[in-house]
Amino acid sequence: MIDRIYMDWNATAPLLEEARDAMLAALSMPGNPSSVHGEGRAARTLVEKARRQVAGLVGADPAHVIFTATATEAANFVLSPRYRMGRSLLTIGRVYVSAIEHPAVRQGGRFAPDCIVEIPVTRAGVVDLDALGALLADHPAELGMPLVAVMLANNETGIIQPVEAVAKLVRQKGGLLLVDAVQAAGRIAIDMAALDVDFLILSAHKLGGPKGAGAVIARGEALMPEPLVKGGGQEKGHRGGTENLAAIAGFGAAAEYATNDLINRNLEIAALRDALEKGMRSMADDLVIHGAGERRIGNTSFFTLPRLKAETGQIAFDLEGVALSAGAACSSGKVGQSHVLTAMGLDAGVGGLRLSIGTATTLAEIERVVAVFGKIAGRRQASAAAGGRAA
Repeated sequence: MIDRIYMDWNATAPLLEEARDAMLAALSMPGNPSSVHGEGRAARTLVEKARRQVAGLVGADPAHVIFTATATEAANFVLSPRYRMGRSLLTIGRVYVSAIEHPAVRQGGRFAPDCIVEIPVTRAGVVDLDALGALLADHPAELGMPLVAVMLANNETGIIQPVEAVAKLVRQKGGLLLVDAVQAAGRIAIDMAALDVDFLILSAHKLGGPKGAGAVIARGEALMPEPLVKGGGQEKGHRGGTENLAAIAGFGAAAEYATNDLINRNLEIAALRDALEKGMRSMADDLVIHGAGERRIGNTSFFTLPRLKAETGQIAFDLEGVALSAGAACSSGKVGQSHVLTAMGLDAGVGGLRLSIGTATTLAEIERVVAVFGKIAGRRQASAAAGGRAA
């Protein structure tokens, strides 16, 4: 039996021991965090500890952390045309969404389709700031404030987006800025105040926490979207429903782990990614690594091997014991054309393969993956020599 190598950390990271321990401890607690008795107060203490741990990951105020079931729910909460400032209702006229956003953001949440405007990106996979500036300049003020949604790091290419520059454009227009930091959190240092964003989205399972826990972190509490999930007033009325104590505790533990020694840990991971790409380049001189010339998170390599379709490559790697993705794992296992490559103006017909690594990845695994890549590239070359078409 082949020993398998997991290289799909951007889809989900293996559960950390620290997160598992925190979850097991939480599962033994009988209290509801909303109850006022001793058991309830103990559960509430655990939720608030996790709130501080998650806030610490991005330099935010714990009071502004709102727990959700997923990052997708968090996105749909913020992507609303209806906001409140105290008792006053404010309207968001349009949402401007970059063309490379995760589908959870790209679909525009609670906005009508004709109120969703796409922000183009350059061929390098970076948000086109000039285009965004022009779009915001033409925003009709009578419709209400603009909301701009730009991710911090792309989930396919790993390219880090110019969020600070985007924020300046948004401020000039008096709009709001939503940043999906799901892939960036734990992989680069994040200071929410320095980024000057209004809302930040996080997900536990990308950090080594459990699946089923997400968060919205707000700049403050003065201006907030109307609730998506209404109920008993949990999360200060922003998200109803009894808190998932075990998932939240695991989220907090994973966030604290990610915060500790973040820079050194990710330098080591980036060195492994660079060794991986160097090895693959030595096996195929026509290999295209998307975003290689841009600033990227250090764990991600998104590549195209000409004449090898992404779905064929994914199956070939899987048969060799290597788990990777053909683009983003966000469509219930469906493999299709990468909307990110399309947005970059590239031919998405062949598609791309994404290798993403993490804290448990070893150099021996990197070397084995390079060898597997060499076998697959060699078969592709032999097929081409025999007159075969793209596999």
